Amino acid sequence: MRVLLVEDDESIAEPLAEGLSRYGIVTTRVGTGADALKAPLGDFVLLDLGLPDIDGIDVCRRLRQVSDVSIIMLTARGDLTDRVLGLEIGADDYMAKPFSTRELVARMRAIGRRATTRASSLESLTIDDRARQASVDGETLPLTPKEYQLLALLAAQPGTVVDRRRILGTVWEPNFFGRGKTLDFHVATLRRKLGDPRWIENRRGIGFRLVLPSQWSQI
Repeated sequence: MRVLLVEDDESIAEPLAEGLSRYGIVTTRVGTGADALKAPLGDFVLLDLGLPDIDGIDVCRRLRQVSDVSIIMLTARGDLTDRVLGLEIGADDYMAKPFSTRELVARMRAIGRRATTRASSLESLTIDDRARQASVDGETLPLTPKEYQLLALLAAQPGTVVDRRRILGTVWEPNFFGRGKTLDFHVATLRRKLGDPRWIENRRGIGFRLVLPSQWSQI
């Protein structure tokens, strides 16, 4: 496995690269966002958010525009907003400093296992988790990050009702205090983009479930 480590603090970068080498992981080190955008990405990018030139969030956004490489954010920031934003724009995971190399490697392996099955097909609907895209009958849907996360959550258990609290806690965040109709708005928009409202069934007061076309006649 080859990793691009984007970290400007030598006291962190050097021992981390050495620790990763014990697991057979080859590390390329850069200290700025500009160098990260020019370097070979390898299989993983370990991305510090507090870089001296370009904010790590912006580096993540630019990388995701050109590659589906797995990205783990490394951050000393305590602001939940930064971490949530990073995940929303395409990071696969984040770790708060300080962290153990052993846990980092475990998370990398977990992400790698999930990535082995890049796409799942549910009749005419295809979910590509690495690319964070969905398509119906081969046509890519123009989904926002939230719409994709919502669809992927429902598609993980087609036919099963997912309660509203779980959806809000997973797609948004625990203790979400946004507008009361936020979820309903996203469901309505997602139905429209899927091309048929029967894809998503509302169980009033409970939640929503994904219904496959083969089951529409039974609704």
